[in-house]
Amino acid sequence: MKHSVSATANAAAVTIGIFYVVCRLLVGLFPALMFAAAQSLLHGMALTQVGTWNLSMGNFLLGLLTSMVSAWFMGYVFATAYNSFAKK
Repeated sequence: MKHSVSATANAAAVTIGIFYVVCRLLVGLFPALMFAAAQSLLHGMALTQVGTWNLSMGNFLLGLLTSMVSAWFMGYVFATAYNSFAKK
């Protein structure tokens, strides 16, 4: 089975975009819970020294854009690598 490189890259970007928006909504609704979840994902690192959430629209849009571009690139690399290995 061959992956369409552009379709895989686009699907990865849209998926990450959806997850990013949902995560941002959860942070806005449940900041303490999400702070605890983030801390647990970072092996208990003391995030209190980093500061508090900065939920500005500019930060949201920049984070959304950079995460989607990164996911698109990873999807592109994944599909290209998959197709290369599938030929062998």
